[in-house]
Amino acid sequence: MKLAEALIARADYQKRIEQLKKRIHMNLKIQEGDEPSEDPNEMLSELANIRQELTSLIKKINRTNCEIKFDEERTLADALTERDQLFDQRSLLTKVVDEASQQVGRYSQSEIRIVSTVDVKSIQKQVDQLSKAYREMDTKIQGMNWNIDLLD
Repeated sequence: MKLAEALIARADYQKRIEQLKKRIHMNLKIQEGDEPSEDPNEMLSELANIRQELTSLIKKINRTNCEIKFDEERTLADALTERDQLFDQRSLLTKVVDEASQQVGRYSQSEIRIVSTVDVKSIQKQVDQLSKAYREMDTKIQGMNWNIDLLD
């Protein structure tokens, strides 16, 4: 199994778990004399099995990410961490730009003028650089995922 296939399977397991949780919750209580549309005990058993499979799969994914080299200095796990940090930093700066760029209307000259405390143009350039770095790293990671075999 390729790493990308394992990541897709992980996402599928996670969706199935969330769906089962909702279905279990919907069938926990019924009116006396009625039958639940699904047996919560069966679903709890299915949920336990899926969680066990998911746990095993995540361990293999983590092992693979820690063993595979992204480049000469970093493992795939290192690159994933750096990519996530690029995303977080870009998100923060995008919010700063959005908020600092908002115009506050004044109804008369006597109202207090609101001005930005940051250089929006400079921060936008940083956002653009972070976006490019994120895209480049993510593209390389995604490409590697389809070429790497999942480790046991």
